[in-house]
Amino acid sequence: MTVKTAFKNGVLIAYLGGEIDHHTARLMRETIDGEAEMQKPRILTLDFSKVRFMDSSGIGLIMGRCRMMSLLGGKVRLENIPPNIEKIIALSGVRSITG
Repeated sequence: MTVKTAFKNGVLIAYLGGEIDHHTARLMRETIDGEAEMQKPRILTLDFSKVRFMDSSGIGLIMGRCRMMSLLGGKVRLENIPPNIEKIIALSGVRSITG
């Protein structure tokens, strides 16, 4: 599990990697939330290009970040989602609350 972040022009990008499950989602959440609280981005982009596996904890991670960004007056975007992860996201309906 890895999370690297970059902030530029009001956009915080979180590059996620590895597996997102019950244990790793908590650590990812702490990293992303800490950066978002510090930077106050308009947009949080979650980049899934290096994610190999995700269970329902990943859906919780996305939904929680949507809630946090809503409180900050911002939005969440999802990018570079592998096909196997896209299926989970599509089935969850989480696309309706993200960009």
